[in-house]
Amino acid sequence: MSPALRLGTRGSRLALAQSRSVAEALTAASGLEVDLVEITTFGDTSDEPLATIGGTGVFVSALREALLAGEVDFAVHSLKDLPTGAAEGLTLAAVPPRADPRDVLCARDHLTLGELPPGSKIGTGSPRRAAQLRALGLDLEVVPVRGNVDTRLSKVADGILDGVVLAHAGLSRLGLLDAVTEVLDPIQVLPAPGQGALAVECRSTDTELIDKIAVLDDPMTRLAVTAERVVLARLEAGCSAPVGAYAVTAEGEDTQDEELSGTPEASRATSETAGSAVFMELYIRGAVVSDDGAVTIRKSVTGPVGEAEQLGRALAQEMLDDGAGTVVGAEMPAPKKENVS
Repeated sequence: MSPALRLGTRGSRLALAQSRSVAEALTAASGLEVDLVEITTFGDTSDEPLATIGGTGVFVSALREALLAGEVDFAVHSLKDLPTGAAEGLTLAAVPPRADPRDVLCARDHLTLGELPPGSKIGTGSPRRAAQLRALGLDLEVVPVRGNVDTRLSKVADGILDGVVLAHAGLSRLGLLDAVTEVLDPIQVLPAPGQGALAVECRSTDTELIDKIAVLDDPMTRLAVTAERVVLARLEAGCSAPVGAYAVTAEGEDTQDEELSGTPEASRATSETAGSAVFMELYIRGAVVSDDGAVTIRKSVTGPVGEAEQLGRALAQEMLDDGAGTVVGAEMPAPKKENVS
């Protein structure tokens, strides 16, 4: 009998819940036994704001080091925590189906954002959430907060804060949705790139394991988060930057008579009606908001789902053209030189 696979995970209650869900799904699909190996990351031990200690990537490095050292066989991350750059020697083997990516408010007395009185203290550890909350103009005091989900919720229960903004997906995985008093519309507060999705990572050389883990991959989720992360990378912004991006897929219809071309076969399926075709379309929105909420840049693009990377780059470029680089502190790209023949 083969030894159980070792799955590296952070030790927080949420991380363990996420990793158990992946382990159970892999066992159900393949029969492989999986043991969880808890690894403490710097982000778990520091109380400093994420932007100060290096962004959400601080939750990833220790797991990756354990992978490369052979201490674990694969690891599970919250995908929004992954740096956008490639990790040498590692492969993103699967992106399972995404949970609800929206942000939620957990407030005292079951209040919504609009019902909270002026001056109410709202806690968040995310510069993105803080900036978008300030942009709403509700005269709320947005304050930094760290700690796990239970710690943050306790600050509301103890009257230290009037509310906290958290991820719907995390509360759902912990069975704490009863604490939610409002699900925030992405039109108001756009989620972080990759929010609600998980990333299953393993060594690039473990081809047999990569093939087995692939059963967990959801192609449409992978394409959506790919587009979102391209926006983040193109803006040269870190995981903790005030950047929101959210992509969704939907069916579209093309009624042109000529044969469709230029789109991967996986993204289109011909209907039974002559002269028309049904295909999958990707709609992606992006938002960059200054820390004080005074400057907001929002854009959106739509196109074939098979062109996720191109759509992400196009959206980021539109935002850069509107000044997003200044807001996130990125350098504007140098203009391309024209070839003169």
